[in-house]
Amino acid sequence: MTTPAVLFGASPAFADSAPTASVTAPAGAEDAAAHAGVLRNGALAGKLRAGEANASERAAKPSIEDLEKAAAEAQKAYDDAVAAEKAALAAMEATLADDFPLAVAARAAREKAADAATAKTNADQALADAEAALAALPETATPEEKAAAEKAVADAATAAGTAAAAKTAADEAAKKAGTELDDARVASGRALGKAREAAKKALETKKAADKALEDALEEQEPVPCEPESELTAKLSGLPAEITAGSTVEMKLRITNGTGRTLDEVWPFVYFHAIEKGGYAPVDDHMHLQWSTPIQTWTDADDYTAGSVSALKAGAHADIKLRLTVDADTPDAVGAAFLAADYVNEDGSCGGSPELTTSDFAIAAKPAPSASPSPSTSTGTGTQTQTTTTQPLTTTSGSLASTGSSSALPQLAAAAGAAVVLGAGAVFAARRRKADSAS
Repeated sequence: MTTPAVLFGASPAFADSAPTASVTAPAGAEDAAAHAGVLRNGALAGKLRAGEANASERAAKPSIEDLEKAAAEAQKAYDDAVAAEKAALAAMEATLADDFPLAVAARAAREKAADAATAKTNADQALADAEAALAALPETATPEEKAAAEKAVADAATAAGTAAAAKTAADEAAKKAGTELDDARVASGRALGKAREAAKKALETKKAADKALEDALEEQEPVPCEPESELTAKLSGLPAEITAGSTVEMKLRITNGTGRTLDEVWPFVYFHAIEKGGYAPVDDHMHLQWSTPIQTWTDADDYTAGSVSALKAGAHADIKLRLTVDADTPDAVGAAFLAADYVNEDGSCGGSPELTTSDFAIAAKPAPSASPSPSTSTGTGTQTQTTTTQPLTTTSGSLASTGSSSALPQLAAAAGAAVVLGAGAVFAARRRKADSAS
């Protein structure tokens, strides 16, 4: 099953245009309701993309998430290959430098071989000179002179042999050092070639992964979701006014009046409020949780209050909500936006065509009055007057109204929440101008 296109808005008529990928603060009543609708669509689409519907179809071919992961891994592999290629190039260039250790050693070995060659040449010349001197002795030379000449020849021959051996050793050392330098340079060149080939293959893999993801996104055809007015979400227990620093509990009832079982139902709940007399949202000061009789309190951080499985025709499900308002919250006006969406195992989907709203207000926590200084009477003693602070409890009174929100004209900013639009899904949210003007 492909990801359904969530087409629910605040208006009964489904919009045919897609908003941008991030949602900014709305500028009025219509935009506040539209913002809530987009948040609702984003929450539902996120669950669908997470794989909570039609797993058998996803098993047949890679999911969008799998392809995105593969593309990310291919990108990382390519980046690593490019980095390795750069490192290999730097390593090869280092072998060509004069200060490369093997180059320094080869140069020193060549210099030593040259010195050994010079020493051998000198030794050979000395031997030749000694031999010539011996041959030039006259017949009248004394035995001592003849013995000295012969010894000079012998000594020169020994020196020449030593010089020859030294030259041979120096030549071998120079040859070895040169070979090691050449081998290092050849190895670095081969390593660079392999790195370049790996980078080329990594780029091909990356392009293939990107193309597979692009094709999957293009081939993903949206499945339109149908409006279902008989699937309702009703909130009870929300006071008309909540004192900052208090917690209120409410009940959200999801009723299936469609005449058929809905396989998975997701309640949508979004509380939004702005400071009285201004435009600053106070959503960050409100903390919503949900619970069922068999589940503990859970943060409603995805704008959904859990889920209801296999909600039968004519049946309802009650979900407890708990809203905590920070003690430092200023006076504010707000509205709760409610809806319910469903997805069946056969891929069909739908939901409440309109967002139900419930108005409420937030009363800032009164600052405790300072105790007055004791006053001295003209009588026999003094009197001390003390004050008491208001307990942190929910203000009792009539429950908030539901339907078209009378507070919406004052809701000029929405919570700073960005909605990531799923690929292949179309999201839209509208509210009737008649409602926004009420």
